[in-house]
Amino acid sequence: MTTHATDLLTFGGSAGLVLAYQRYLSWRTRRDPASSAQDVMLAARAAWIASVMRERRDILAVQTLRNSTMSASFMASTAVLLIIGVLTLSAQGDKLSGTWHSLNFLGHASAEMWLFKLLMMLFDLLFAFFSFAMSVRIFHHIGYLINVPLDKANETTQIRKVEVQLNRAGIYYRIGMRAYYFTVPLLFWLFGPIWLLGATLAMVFFMFHLDRAPKHDTDLMG
Repeated sequence: MTTHATDLLTFGGSAGLVLAYQRYLSWRTRRDPASSAQDVMLAARAAWIASVMRERRDILAVQTLRNSTMSASFMASTAVLLIIGVLTLSAQGDKLSGTWHSLNFLGHASAEMWLFKLLMMLFDLLFAFFSFAMSVRIFHHIGYLINVPLDKANETTQIRKVEVQLNRAGIYYRIGMRAYYFTVPLLFWLFGPIWLLGATLAMVFFMFHLDRAPKHDTDLMG
């Protein structure tokens, strides 16, 4: 533990930085929902569901859900390929750890720490895979729910149920993408702890702009 204190402390600081950003994002969204790109998408999905179900736009619904399902399936398949790649690297830790640590200015190069870093990356990719798989599962269910004829007495309730499921699928997809983003700092961690911290700062800066809903034409152009 003492030998790898720098790596572990940097990893804890990186995780704390990401958690702090998520807390800030939740606070900003509660204060001003219109400022969040996620809340804008939640409202857009709700409006789309109501339009499709009330106007019986079945073809549009099937095409859109097919595209969403294919996208989530592709990302899940990519996660599996990356998991295989990480497992391949883990079998060569004693050969590659020294080479990858050639730019390591702070941490201690060892096969044990190399395997720990790959294990963290493996957990992250597994989390991404299950998130995308859950998204595919819910999109599949929505394909049946959205085409059920509306009952005039329970129309609002039916639409609301499908809306909740669609937003849930979107949230799982977003979580999977966030897990993909986190693989970047974890990948840079293989080169050393200072690279992990720098990549985390860059990722948070990127997500800050990604999560901000555009308010002006200049934002849209950017």
